[in-house]
This record gives sequence, C-alpha cells and structure tokens, in this order.
Amino acid sequence: MSRRRRSWAEPFKIKMVEPIRMTTRAERERALAEAGYNTFLLRSEDVYIDLLTDSGTNAMSDRQWAGMMLGDEAYAGSRNFYNLEQTVQEVYGYKHLIPTHQGRGAEHMLSQLCIKQGDYVPGNMYFTTTKVHQELAGGKFVDVIIDEAHDPDSQHPFKGNCDLGKIQRLIDEVGAKRVAYLSLETNVNMAGGQPCSMANIRDTCNLCRKHGIPVYLDATRAVENAYFIKCREPGYENKTLAAILKEICSHTDGCTMSAKKDALVNIGGFLAVNDDDLAERARNMVVVYEGLHTYGGLAGRDMEAMAIGIRESIEYDHMHARVGQVEYLGHRLMERGVPVVKPIGGHGIFLNAARFLPHIPREQYPAQALAGALYIESGVRAMERGAVSAGRDHDTGENIYPKLELVRLTIPRRVYTQAHMDVAAESVEDLFERPERVHGLRFTHEPKYLRFFQARFAVANAEHLVDPEPEETCAAACSCGTPHR
Repeated sequence: MSRRRRSWAEPFKIKMVEPIRMTTRAERERALAEAGYNTFLLRSEDVYIDLLTDSGTNAMSDRQWAGMMLGDEAYAGSRNFYNLEQTVQEVYGYKHLIPTHQGRGAEHMLSQLCIKQGDYVPGNMYFTTTKVHQELAGGKFVDVIIDEAHDPDSQHPFKGNCDLGKIQRLIDEVGAKRVAYLSLETNVNMAGGQPCSMANIRDTCNLCRKHGIPVYLDATRAVENAYFIKCREPGYENKTLAAILKEICSHTDGCTMSAKKDALVNIGGFLAVNDDDLAERARNMVVVYEGLHTYGGLAGRDMEAMAIGIRESIEYDHMHARVGQVEYLGHRLMERGVPVVKPIGGHGIFLNAARFLPHIPREQYPAQALAGALYIESGVRAMERGAVSAGRDHDTGENIYPKLELVRLTIPRRVYTQAHMDVAAESVEDLFERPERVHGLRFTHEPKYLRFFQARFAVANAEHLVDPEPEETCAAACSCGTPHR
C-alpha cells in the first residue's frame, strides 16, 4: 500500500508579528497615481503584501537578534568585524574581506579598481546596479549568457550558464587585455532567478584563467544557486550546500555580495578577494567611500547579524523552505495558465508581461503597467523587470527593449506564509482573466541613471490604468435592478 504524501510546513515558529492592512481600491488608485504609477514610490503602509524585492526585507532569526545585542561599536577593530571575516573565510573561502553598507558599495569599489576607460566586462546577463557601476568606470558590459536565458519558455535547468563561445569571440575581437574581468552572477536575477551549473562555472573560469582574465562572482544569491546544483546537477545530490557553495567560490578570484539577500539581514554587504594588492587598494578606497576597513559603513551589530545569517543560509532546511515557497506560488500560477518564466527560479516568480498583456506595445511598458495594475486590483506590490529597467542605449539614447519583459513577484525570506502566497496567486489569476482592462504608460519623469527606481509615468490614451469591472444589473435573475460588480 502506497503511503500518503505528507504536507510540508515552514521550518520555523513565529515569535513576533507586524500588522498589515488591506486598503480600498479607491485608496490604492490614489496612492499609485501620487507615486507616478511606479511601485517603488509607493509608501509601504499602503501595501498589503509586499513582493517588490527580497533585498533587506528578510525576517531575522532569534539568533540574529540575540547577536545584535553583542554589537561592538568601536570605530576601529570591532570584534564583530573579525567574527564576520572568519565566517566569510570559512563559508565562502576568500582570503580578504572588505565590508560595505550593501552590495552596491562593493560593486562601486570593484568597478573603480579594476576597469579602465574602454574596457569590456562580459557577464551572464546584466544586473541594473552592476552594469551602471561598470559603465560609470568607463567599461562596456557584454552579455555572454546562453541563448536559452532569453526564452521564458525554455526548460533548460541552468539558464544562468555562460556561453563559452560568446566569451571566446569577445576575447578574439578585442583582445584579453581589454577585458577587465568576467562578472559571473549566480541565480541570475534578470533571467528569472536562474542558476548556473557547477560544470559551466568551472569551464567559464578555466577559459578566463587561460587568457589571464579574472572572474568576480556576484554572490548575492550563491546559496540559492548551490541548492539548485544539489537538486539538478548529477554528482552533487549528496553534497552539503556549504560544500557546493565553497566549490563555486573556489573557481573565482573574489566576489561582491549584497548580504541583504542570502545572508538574511536588513542591511550590509562586502567585497571579498584573494589578491593581496587588490585587497589593500580596496581597503584604502573603503575608507574614502564607506568607512573604516573594519566596519565599512555598518554598525558592529549589523556585522554580527550578518555573520550569523551567513551560517543560517547554508542550512538545508532553510533553503529548501525558501525555494519551496517560491515554487509553490509558481506552480499554482502555471496550473492556471498564467505565463511565467520557466523553470521556476530561486527568489521570485517572473510574470511574462509581454504575453500577459499582448495588446500593450513595448513603447508603453507593459511590465510597468502590469505591476501597477496588480497593486490597484489587490494591494500586492511587485516590480518591473523589462524595458524600464533596461534603460537607454549609452551611445544612441534609444530605449533598450530586452527580449524579456517581466514583472517580478519577489518572496522575502521567512516573512510570508503559504496563505499569503495563495492571496498573491489569486490576485494575479483574477487580473489574468480580463487583461484587456489594463492600459499602457508613458514617462513623465525619467532619471538619468537606474530610472526604474524613481521614474514617474502617466496612463497613455486612457482615463484609468485598469478599467473598473463593468456594472451588471441582476434584473435577469430578480426584479431589484441593483447594479452589481
């Protein structure tokens, strides 16, 4: 007799709650209009379920909160720094640690220290802040991700992989000395949270090493990537996440890290490298831009919480639950026919906005419109990952229209329950039933850099972003004649 499959539950208990409230549709319409139809500009108090980002939105554990009480706030030589340094050396394997206020600080330092005017920086799909730092340093980003990553329906298990042929062609075209380094992202965000295989990481790094090109890892979601390697790559099913993570890092020369993701904290990051000279220059630079090299813009208590969070992040039960919640939401939407990026990635569900709203032209930013419409209909906040995020061509000033026009439903770690996932799924499903009610947007304010954060929009060629449901009378069923929605 076959055994019935048991239900799955989160591997934690709730000790503290933060109240949230549902607003009315009229309140949400007003709030979004005041925010210029940009979900980044909404006030959090007006949001019901916040799936904007998983960056710094994690719920910390009792161990992390206890560690906060052990903060050594000395300006120089905080013991929390040395604890964090030891943790990074043990878990990630890099020799030198330079703390920063978040990942963006590490990206800035690495770009300024390693890129010369006219250099090229290949990478497995761009990330917004990474790319702008590379460009501000005088470099040019070149996408070398495999073609499957640009196909939302491809079931390739490792769509984050680099295409070695694309890397070699760039080297042949510009010369290895013009390639500053290869920027290798794990669990590629803009591709839908898609992982790289260990075999591809190894082969990519070996190719670059052959040509004297360093490889720097974006380790923001490297533990999530390690989980997918354990689940999908033959030969790794019996290895621990800690062992897989350390092997990933062993192939690279260093990493930038936003600890606000994998490391389960609300603020913090670091640059970690093996090269002694680069580390010394980074320490000198962090003093100018971030703070002393033993705190890097962070309080001692933040570094202690980060050290504890790093060790919690490599616990299998935690990561199994984290990715499992994302998969739960994704599979439910797929069962209802909602177009999403496949296979389900590590940190969020990416709606295929171009297919969801085929009547809205790319020039009217369907992903931005869909994120706004979802908020108006349900109070669920998501974010655009399409043409608005891609920005403009550095040379021509024209909009860049990537093949992927997506809306990201990002799941914070240890924050929401399966019931919240059900509500989010129902909200998307209801909108998908009548997508023609949603209209496009046009810019009214466009910042020069990273425009998706602060841009403002207006509805294009319509009175409302989302047409209200038509009123129907119940006269056919009864005689009251009352309008009903």
